[in-house]
Amino acid sequence: MRTILCGLLSVAFLVAQDAPSGENCTFRNDPDEYLQRASRERAALAAQTGKVAAARFAAGVNARGVAPNTIPRRNFIDAEIFDRLTREGVASARLTTDEEFVRRIYLDLTGSLPGAADVRKFVEDEAADKRASLVDRLLYSPQFAERWTMWLGDLLGVTQQTSNVNLQIQGRNAMHDWLRIAMANGQSLKDIAYTAVTGTGNGFESGAANFVVLGRQSMGPTQDWYDLTLFQNAEKFLGVSHYDCVLCHDGRGHLDDLSLWGRRTTRLQAQSMAAFFSRVTMTQPFNNDRTNPLTGSWVVSDATRGNYALGTTFGNRPNRTIVGTLRTLDAEYRDGTKPTSANWRVDFAENMVRDPLMGINFANRIWKAMFNYGLVEPANSLDPARLDPDAPPPAPWQLQASHPRLLQSLAKDLAARDFNLREFIRLIAESSAYQLSTRFDGDWNVSQVPLFARHYPRRLEGEEIHDAIAKSTGVMTNYIPAGWGDPVQWAVQFPDTSEPRANGTTLNFLTPFLRGNRDTITRNQAGSILQQLTLMNNTFVTTKVKVAASPVLRATAAIADNNAAVDELYLTFLSRRPSAYEKTQAVSHFSKAPNRNAALEDIAWALVNKAEFLFSY
Repeated sequence: MRTILCGLLSVAFLVAQDAPSGENCTFRNDPDEYLQRASRERAALAAQTGKVAAARFAAGVNARGVAPNTIPRRNFIDAEIFDRLTREGVASARLTTDEEFVRRIYLDLTGSLPGAADVRKFVEDEAADKRASLVDRLLYSPQFAERWTMWLGDLLGVTQQTSNVNLQIQGRNAMHDWLRIAMANGQSLKDIAYTAVTGTGNGFESGAANFVVLGRQSMGPTQDWYDLTLFQNAEKFLGVSHYDCVLCHDGRGHLDDLSLWGRRTTRLQAQSMAAFFSRVTMTQPFNNDRTNPLTGSWVVSDATRGNYALGTTFGNRPNRTIVGTLRTLDAEYRDGTKPTSANWRVDFAENMVRDPLMGINFANRIWKAMFNYGLVEPANSLDPARLDPDAPPPAPWQLQASHPRLLQSLAKDLAARDFNLREFIRLIAESSAYQLSTRFDGDWNVSQVPLFARHYPRRLEGEEIHDAIAKSTGVMTNYIPAGWGDPVQWAVQFPDTSEPRANGTTLNFLTPFLRGNRDTITRNQAGSILQQLTLMNNTFVTTKVKVAASPVLRATAAIADNNAAVDELYLTFLSRRPSAYEKTQAVSHFSKAPNRNAALEDIAWALVNKAEFLFSY
């Protein structure tokens, strides 16, 4: 994301170069936009949870809240979550049924629905460890690597072109391939982050080098590059987006109500962090030869000298004023550590992977991916001064995380696992806290969202919705993303959110589901009337729910018994059997439709348009 919280267009600076630092700060102009953001997100999540639960459990399953001390404790996550619920006198949701769990774990780990046979096999399995066994199988499936490559692509901003730089198709593809291979091979998040920070070489050949190039800032001096690169690394790998603000001005007077760390941090301290990137060089040496296959590529390297010069009078941020005789800044990490080599960027990476914030950041982001709500919200707004439960901040400040001790424990666990994504997700997926039901009929309100007394439904990403429809109907499409030779059939395999460029029907189907552009627009789980109309009317859906087109529906049509056919449809599309009421309504439709195939098609279309089809719940 290239949103510069306190940045201004360079033209504005030419008009008002002498304006006081931060005069146009977006936080000061509209503080409620930032101060109330977490509250708005809690309210939206609570509303979404209520709607999905009401739609999914309309049949009236008995799901009153239960005493949290009756829920099995499987690991330290459960101890923290359920002990907190017990202390506060808040009931817990029951554990998921097998049907609820199998759908959730398939979607959250692989981005794909289980097949009807998968659901049956799991439900009928009587092994006590069947959930753990399924988690293990999915964690080491190719589909896991594809789904979490997409997650990393969102985080690192894999795309061809941003508002500042064009990586070209070859650069985008190289960056995607790097992440895809790293994920398939089980490379740790620590190694991926380190490689992203230190990437060198030609971007068409070195995927990681493109992450560095994404820090290039247009319309300004090179110091703007250093600043944007620091913000990019601090926001993504340390979870501290407020560097974007203190790179414009001191935090005091701007972040006083938002971040204790930010309030204490000066612009010079932030610029000293940015100085780690002052020796990076980016060139396009092949642009004068249009016949060269490397034309348009960026080459990243490091100089052995250089620092952060003050005294700039134009660009995307306020003037960098010389302070007395201080005209340049050497690199200094946030804890005071200084470079030990000439390669300052490598020194930054070494400090970063040792920084406890990196573990906290990834633990919180992965928790959010699995629970649909972070222990700290927003996930990129960590306040380093309010995270340690053994060193709480002074009043009136409070610890930032909803469960400070749990977040610390998760971060330490992730580090102890050497940032192994699969094994860390196993820890979460096997916890009772993750396996709670969405259904909760007891007293519950928005203030209880941070307690995790129930599971929060996650609206599927556009790519996952595409793949759910493709899998449940068996109607597959071959796509060849720009610059690729081999086709793919699953949308989670696309290298960025601009694909599939060559298939307008599919692209038009995906667009309403708010995939973002991995630059200025992030993914968004908000619903809309347009999404509903798309599912009802788009030919991507309507042509697939036809018996003539769908091998899955043809197989279902071969089931002579209508009751069994309805069961099969529900298991295929919703990963569960129908309630008695749903079955009665569906079976009765066979006598109303023009023919049996038409009835099957109508029911399939209706199931795609049920609210629960769109959610991992």
